[in-house]
Amino acid sequence: MIPRYSRPEMVALWEPATKFRIWFEIEAHACDAMAALGVIPKENAAAVWKAKDVEFDVARIDEIEAVTKHDVIAFLTHLAEIVGADEARFVHQGMTSSDVLDTTFNIQLARAADLLLADLDQLLAALKRRAMEHKMTVRIGRSHGIHAEPVTMGLTFARFYAEMARNRNRLEKARFEIATGAISGAVGTFANIDPRVEEHVCEKLGLRPEPISTQVIPRDRHAMFFATLGVIASSIENIAIEIRHMQRTEVLEAEEFFSKGQKGSSAMPHKRNPVLTENLTGLARMVRSAVVPAMENVALWHERDISHSSVERMIGPDATITLDFALARLTGVIDRLVIYPDTMIANMNKFRGLVHSQRVLLALTQAGVSREDAYRLVQRNAMKVWEEGRDFQTELLADPEVTAALSPAEIADKFDLGYHTKHVETIFARVFGEN
Repeated sequence: MIPRYSRPEMVALWEPATKFRIWFEIEAHACDAMAALGVIPKENAAAVWKAKDVEFDVARIDEIEAVTKHDVIAFLTHLAEIVGADEARFVHQGMTSSDVLDTTFNIQLARAADLLLADLDQLLAALKRRAMEHKMTVRIGRSHGIHAEPVTMGLTFARFYAEMARNRNRLEKARFEIATGAISGAVGTFANIDPRVEEHVCEKLGLRPEPISTQVIPRDRHAMFFATLGVIASSIENIAIEIRHMQRTEVLEAEEFFSKGQKGSSAMPHKRNPVLTENLTGLARMVRSAVVPAMENVALWHERDISHSSVERMIGPDATITLDFALARLTGVIDRLVIYPDTMIANMNKFRGLVHSQRVLLALTQAGVSREDAYRLVQRNAMKVWEEGRDFQTELLADPEVTAALSPAEIADKFDLGYHTKHVETIFARVFGEN
């Protein structure tokens, strides 16, 4: 991933040095298990650990691979250079390259999930704080982009909190799904390596043994993992889109924090653009772009091919690094989002009470008017507001068919904003639990 959209801790997880360190740990733990089983001498297994604190020479491994055209063999050759050729002669005994590659990839994905879970915790905290802050800040709800009925800004934040809480649960499941290892040898039959070696390696590295592998770990696990990342990315975009709409000049109910010295446009000095949430929309697309290749990786030839390999070398780092950055960026946006309650009220009143039409409709039906007639009465007065800029309540009071069913006091009662917020506490208790 490019540095612009990367954070150091997630990037470090995908560095060659980190990968080679995991490869070493797999091989060393496998040697320990084989020594305990009497398959290889204990002194040879102990000798492998001489490389425990060594920084593997990435350039040297690349140099060897330029000749061998095989990355695992290049690493094993370099390891033998460090611990001694004779001492290292039992390394990789009975194993195949995928034992190392697939187990490592799953370790990296599980560790990436841990970082992403921490990111989600930060985002959830920010969303909860803003939800509580604006629990009763009334704004107009919109359907199809058109004024519907009153909601609160707190409910908007709470809705996003609930969505991200579901995503956290999904990611926990995806992490569990991906945290398996395989040390089962060629075509996965354990013909040349004892299953107890796999159990030992997995235990040491925080994995579960893959119940049945071929020469690779089944890729349906990875498909689920990347699909989960894609869903989280879509939720990021869902929040970003709402903020972008709220920042439109004609709406301006909220906007991204605009720092001192920040410039919005090279041509128009007045501009304050929603650049961070627009950026998040684009980053979400990139994370989702990993989902289809991951799905297509599920279908491999027989016990193994490597059509998945080149895909995963790209989507593993790119998707996790991008999502990590996006979650952190969104948290910052939410933390510093500027809210304009007065504008929210002004927007809601723009069409002079029209947002209360459903209450009037229901009141008419409760007063004995058929639903068809009630709808007709309310709509004809509502259209005068849309088309002629009139006041909705005034028009209702001047309509004899309406006043025949409802008194002026009953009509006025239907324009009380508090009616729409009476169950906010109930919704918050459902989302955040009882306080």
